[in-house]
Amino acid sequence: MNEFTFYNPTKLIFGKGQVEQLKELVPQYGKKVLVVYGGGSIKRNGLYDQVMSILKGIDSEVFELSGVEPNPRLSTVRRGVEIAKEKSIDFILAVGGGSVIDCTKAIAAGAKYDGDAWDLVTKKAFAKEALPFGTVLTLAATGSEMNAGSVITNWETNEKYGWGSPATFPQFSILDPENTFTVPKDHTIYGMVDMMSHVFEQYFNNATNTPLQDRMCESVLNTVIETAPKLINDLENYELRETILYSGTIALNGMLQMGYNGDWASHNIEHAVSAVYDIPHAGGLAILFPNWMKHNLKVNPSRFAQLAERVFNVDPAGKSEEEVALEGIDKLREFWSSLGAPTRLADYDIDDSQIDLMADKAMVNGEFGNFNKLNKEDVLAILRASL
Repeated sequence: MNEFTFYNPTKLIFGKGQVEQLKELVPQYGKKVLVVYGGGSIKRNGLYDQVMSILKGIDSEVFELSGVEPNPRLSTVRRGVEIAKEKSIDFILAVGGGSVIDCTKAIAAGAKYDGDAWDLVTKKAFAKEALPFGTVLTLAATGSEMNAGSVITNWETNEKYGWGSPATFPQFSILDPENTFTVPKDHTIYGMVDMMSHVFEQYFNNATNTPLQDRMCESVLNTVIETAPKLINDLENYELRETILYSGTIALNGMLQMGYNGDWASHNIEHAVSAVYDIPHAGGLAILFPNWMKHNLKVNPSRFAQLAERVFNVDPAGKSEEEVALEGIDKLREFWSSLGAPTRLADYDIDDSQIDLMADKAMVNGEFGNFNKLNKEDVLAILRASL
């Protein structure tokens, strides 16, 4: 394996009723609190009232930013930064899923930056500091509750980029499985596709001697595969929600990626697709990832075959490594399809009319991918296979 340094300062608070810990946590950072949330689901399920009651009880001066989009937009980040600066906000509390948390990270960093927050997202400037923030998570998916990463979309220019800084780790994240009970079936499915995709991005790497990391990745994948079919038919089952909520966090909090660099090419391609068409991120990944796998199979067939055998129970008897690998990729596609995930870009009414534009968006920083470098022709091939 490669040399590495692991760093994750986020305090993870997990379990039923743990939102009450806000009473002790928030006052450590000051009185003026900006609460950031999305489209209103937290008002329908009662979490909004619960959080506001707690903040009122500790005499917080509360400001609000609502309406964060599923693909959080720069325009919303800018509104949050304006509030944070004008009101001298001490602390930001993100109440929602990964999109709300990603938006909060950009607001927190932008509030401490003299220029436009887009400079930080496009890496023209580096976020050296950020306002402290915490999260109350409502969706198992992105892992943003325990990492420093964020993805922001500039809809005006159809650009969508991932970015991050050591300054953008949450101070704490509160994860109560009951707060995910009201997540609809389709978003529950998307969340599980997303966390599996995060594991795949890390699993496909070029390091040697990573037996423990491999088994850790495979364990998360097997756990999600075992749990997912049960959960989509029993959405208010505490134990199933608990398992998936924890899986999403472990999938992208840095623990699985010690000793190597993951690939992340599929995410880059999907960001280009959803920057143009604004489709659900995990829906795009469900379509693209198996085609990325087939396109890159020959780079290291044994890696794909190992995944096929250990995670998708493919019998290797009498088969070549490539045959085993292809069978595993097909089983992944079948599994995601069985949950209800999309399989083709046509499922979102996407045809080939903007395929060149999407490829150009993906190539904005040149060739990409750590498992195998992709050029524009590679991207076009993957996109065409996904139509």
